[in-house]
Amino acid sequence: MTDNARPTTSHWGAFRARRRPDGQVLVEPHPADPSPSPLLAGVAGALHHPTRVLRPAVREGWLRGGPGTGAGRGREPFVEVSWERALDLAAGELRRVRAEFGPQAVFGGSYGWAAAGRFHHAQSQLHRFLSLFGGYTASRNSYSLGTSLVLLPRVVGDAETVLRAASSWPTIVRHTRLIVAFGGIPAKNVYVTPGGVTRHTAPGFLAELAAAGTEVALVSPLRDDLPDGPATDWLPIVPGTDTALMLALTHTLVAEGLHDRAFLARSTSGWPVLERYLDGRSDGVAKDAGWAERICGLAADRIRGLARRMAATRTLVTVTWSLQRARYGEQPVWAALALAAALGQIGLPGGGFGHGYGSMGDVGDTGPALRLPHLPQPPNPVDEFIPCARIADLLLHPGDEYAYDGTTRRYPDIRLVHWAGGNPFHHHQDLGRLRRAFARPDTVIVHEPHWTATARHADIVFPATTPLEREDFGGGRRDTHLIAMHRVADPVGEARDDHAILAGLAERLGIGDEFTQRRTPRQWLERLYEEWADRLRAEGAGDPPAFARFWADGEWQLPEQPAERTLFADFRADPDRHPLATPSGLIELYSADIAALDLADCPGHPAWLDPPERPGTAAAARHPLLLIANQPATRLHSQLDVGAPSLADKVAGREAVELHPADAATRGVADGDLVRIFNDRGACLAGARLTERLRTGVVRLPTGAWFDPVPGTEPPLCAHGNPNVLTADLPSSRLSQGCTGQHALVQLERWTGGDPPPVTVRRPPALRTDPAPEADR
Repeated sequence: MTDNARPTTSHWGAFRARRRPDGQVLVEPHPADPSPSPLLAGVAGALHHPTRVLRPAVREGWLRGGPGTGAGRGREPFVEVSWERALDLAAGELRRVRAEFGPQAVFGGSYGWAAAGRFHHAQSQLHRFLSLFGGYTASRNSYSLGTSLVLLPRVVGDAETVLRAASSWPTIVRHTRLIVAFGGIPAKNVYVTPGGVTRHTAPGFLAELAAAGTEVALVSPLRDDLPDGPATDWLPIVPGTDTALMLALTHTLVAEGLHDRAFLARSTSGWPVLERYLDGRSDGVAKDAGWAERICGLAADRIRGLARRMAATRTLVTVTWSLQRARYGEQPVWAALALAAALGQIGLPGGGFGHGYGSMGDVGDTGPALRLPHLPQPPNPVDEFIPCARIADLLLHPGDEYAYDGTTRRYPDIRLVHWAGGNPFHHHQDLGRLRRAFARPDTVIVHEPHWTATARHADIVFPATTPLEREDFGGGRRDTHLIAMHRVADPVGEARDDHAILAGLAERLGIGDEFTQRRTPRQWLERLYEEWADRLRAEGAGDPPAFARFWADGEWQLPEQPAERTLFADFRADPDRHPLATPSGLIELYSADIAALDLADCPGHPAWLDPPERPGTAAAARHPLLLIANQPATRLHSQLDVGAPSLADKVAGREAVELHPADAATRGVADGDLVRIFNDRGACLAGARLTERLRTGVVRLPTGAWFDPVPGTEPPLCAHGNPNVLTADLPSSRLSQGCTGQHALVQLERWTGGDPPPVTVRRPPALRTDPAPEADR
């Protein structure tokens, strides 16, 4: 399938696409990709899916009653209107809210992963528009990494070095003999990188690890958190107790004299304080292997044996992002760093610390670290922001104070939410609470290609194109190519790209020329590309072809950089010449700055803080199973949930929940049964999939099934299997205010309620045609 195939890219990989005469799209991976993503199989089916938003639509209650009628969001039908009327209504609301309440009353956080394109990046387009219109309340950080993005700058100076300059896979393959992988190295996640990836290399490097005989100690309740192949020692830990294991491993190193005293003295700050905590001098509790056994469910001898193996060979300690998506999520990241420091191998090839191998495709990748072309952003005149995972608190509690990263802030009063390119009803926790929060603003405006739950909870919905329906260029962090994203298909229905939607609003608000700069999207692409190419040439970093040549070729291969890379190598070699950007210039195993904040949920050094939802706690008496709500293998977040891979993986028409046969037997559940999963926050239906590849007492229900609340149920019952009806909307700590959506205590039972409620989200909501002619309005 090469004739007339057009190049493009996506978060899950570059590919070629061709439209057949019948309108169907055929997709083939990029020819240079050694391990194409299975998610590519979902692209074609999503393009013309019945859930596409075909025309602008306004919620019936808002159209009748105007702003402030939010109780009907997610429940009422929509009225399809003309583009002119929709844009007039939205522009009028933006103008009214700014005039009556100020620009800080507009929330433009717009968190999401809409598309890989650099120009049609939905958040960038929206933020540019809102900044030019006077500003907006923004959001910071991410649901994936909100905790680490606050912690790492305080303990190693910055987060970007750890996340974007991690030791490379070739270095690990060549030098590492033992990987201790807390949370594993999940193969399903390495197919995804923000902005795109042309060559998926991580699966090949994992195979090379197996061939080299590198051992992996998999610390996870899920065996599938590491692909089959490498020599594996599976330690099926009780979820949420990794910090206790890390502390016990470090205690063993110290008790047996296996720690590197010289490295700790030369390269870290605060080790004596942490050592007093480890041996119990500070609180009367030694954090030894016997102590950890009672918490983690792993034998003390096994813990001690692992510590000795780690000290005897070149060892990489790595932590997935999932571990910090939990209550007290700072602690496993900090404790893993302390464990690696005690081993003394930080900065050595193949040793030390890593954060995110298996969490994202670019961690450890060998592609160049180049800034690609991007849409410039004017400054936001409003300095209000929230940590992104606090959106429900923002909407529900205007005026309330909250702590964040050593400061005290106050939630502004949000009257209008403008969202483009994301689905908070996927990312956020406790969806029943989020529904209540979304009912509060005067008006919610959403740009969406599909009738997602976020679109269904809006007042004004603009139909947005997908990347296949527009021109752009794209490439991800450490990508090997910049890809020309040619248009493959005509826009579906009346869909417009986000730039065109915002340009229509900007024209009505008197900032049209400022927003568009009187350029078409193609002219923007040419300008951004040529400016970027000029910078690369001036810096001696490369010599890209002219735009016309690039566009005709479909791609430009970026300049190669050295394949081997070791995190903190320069710092280790000479901490005085290459200090970290911490108060001490060293790795801070005790932070006086954090300690001075006096936060009970984040003390001044790594510590075991017992999470409130853990097996063995009082809360587990009624809800004894620990739910792991991790990333799906068949889609990206909620994207492509209507694609072929995701639909094929459903069980009983719903999302599949994995549980151990022993847990199933005690509940009378057979493979393929429809089950109800519940706690006090809500419930969902799912299809049972029995497997011994997880710890007993644990169930796994991945995120991303489109939220489908059954009418009249409160707390909500999701007919489709979205686990975020069950997760708690609480911050990791008062330091970071990060997301805690990874774990929740639940109970599970076989569905016995007769005919189950149908899944409704694979078709549009009720739609009506606007009966009023233009002249009568």
